[in-house]
Amino acid sequence: FLGVMPAYSAADDALTTKLVTFYEHKKDSSVPSHQATVLLFDPRNGSLKAVLDGSVITAKRTAAVSAIATKLLMPAFAEVLCILGAGVQAYSHYDIFTELFTFKEVRIWNRTKEKAVKFANSVNGPVQVCSSAQEAVTGADVIITVTMATTPILFGHWVKPGAHINAVGASRPDWRELDDELMKNAVLFVDSREAALTESGDVILSGAEIFAELGEVVKGTKPALPEKTTVFKSLGMAVEDTVAAKFVYDSWSAGN
Repeated sequence: FLGVMPAYSAADDALTTKLVTFYEHKKDSSVPSHQATVLLFDPRNGSLKAVLDGSVITAKRTAAVSAIATKLLMPAFAEVLCILGAGVQAYSHYDIFTELFTFKEVRIWNRTKEKAVKFANSVNGPVQVCSSAQEAVTGADVIITVTMATTPILFGHWVKPGAHINAVGASRPDWRELDDELMKNAVLFVDSREAALTESGDVILSGAEIFAELGEVVKGTKPALPEKTTVFKSLGMAVEDTVAAKFVYDSWSAGN
C-alpha cells in the first residue's frame, strides 16, 4: 500500500503530507513493514521547507499517543507491562513507557522468539521473554499489541479485569489483534471514530461500540474510566505527524 496523509494545523502553523509505504512481509525481513517520509511546507506560500524521516516520526508519535491514552486510562496501581510484538513500534513504545511510568516487570512475546530475545537484549532495562502470548498477558496491567497479526492474538479471557490495552497493529478492515470478547466487554476508546469505523478490523468485525475519542477525554468532555477494562485502538492521524514534524523542524532551526 501507498498512503498519503496530508494535514494542516493552524495552531502550530504547519502544513505537511506524510507518504507511507506498507508492505506485508510474509517472512521476517530486515526491511520495516512501514516506511515513511514527511514533507513540511510553508503554509503561507506552499514552498517546501523540509523533508523528514517519517519512519522515526511515525514510531515516536504513535508511542507518544499510546502513552497519553495509558496515562489517562490505566489502573491506579499498574506494575506489569506486556508488549506483544518486537518490531519498530515495540521499541518506541518501550522507550517512552519506561521513561514515563514505573513498572516492576516488563514482558514481551513475539511470534518468532529470536526477535523477542533480540529485543530483550538490546533495550536498557530488564525484559522477560515469554514463550506464549497468554503467558505474557496473564496478570498484566498494561498491554501493548504491536503485531502484524491478521487474526486475534489477544483474547478477553486472558486479560486481567481493569487492565488497559493499547491496540496498535491490525490497521486494515479485515485484520484483527483482539477477539470479540475483549472488544465487546472493554470500554473502547479510539483516536478517530471515522478512521476506526472504516479501517479497524477489531472495531468493524466485532461490532464493538466506541465510547469516546481520546481527544474527548483530554478535553474533559468524556470520562476516562480507568477502573474499567479499557482498549485504546490506535490507527494514527495525520495531524500527529504534522505536530511532530513542526516540533523537529523548530528544534533544528533553533540550533538544538
